[in-house]
Amino acid sequence: MFADRADAGRRLAEELLRRHVSADVTLGIARGGIVVGWEVARALGGLLSVLVVRKLPFPDNPEAGFGAAAEDGSLCLLRGAAGRLPRRLIREILSRQTAELRRRVRVLRHGAPLPDLRGRAVILADDGIAMGSTALAAVKCCRRLGARRVVVAAPVASPEALSLLEEAADEVVVLASPPEFRAVAQFYDDWRDVPDEEVLRIVDRTACHEA
Repeated sequence: MFADRADAGRRLAEELLRRHVSADVTLGIARGGIVVGWEVARALGGLLSVLVVRKLPFPDNPEAGFGAAAEDGSLCLLRGAAGRLPRRLIREILSRQTAELRRRVRVLRHGAPLPDLRGRAVILADDGIAMGSTALAAVKCCRRLGARRVVVAAPVASPEALSLLEEAADEVVVLASPPEFRAVAQFYDDWRDVPDEEVLRIVDRTACHEA
């Protein structure tokens, strides 16, 4: 469906414009979401920054998660999944991921704070949403930081995640939510990891553009 994240971001931006969605700040969820967010912010204007959120992985299956944590401490636990783990183990995993969150903020934003979200309309951009916990933790973070309005925008999402997000966000803009959803990668021709260096180039390019 999408050539790569840049293609997905451009098509998502077109849909946001068609719906007359506006934002003061676009936050790309690290790391793939910043590529999508860059295209959204170019089309809609406003500030662009990167928001760091980490999946909380199962110890025996790191590709799957039982929740997510955002850089401000906002937490989303998937009730059925988290209940399979002892609380002590959840605390240990959360502690490790919190340390990684801090490291990524230092690397990806040079340790700088997020833009001031108080009273502002925010678009949370990601490259795709599978379980929904990462996006839900990001929404909680924006609410805690005083955002007036939070819009979640992604090229593709599972029907289950879409249902959860429609209850949590002010608006959700998703281009596709097919019932046969298995993984975000299945909707991209080019699905590669986004390195820290690419995130930094986008963040630095944005700073130069605003200057």
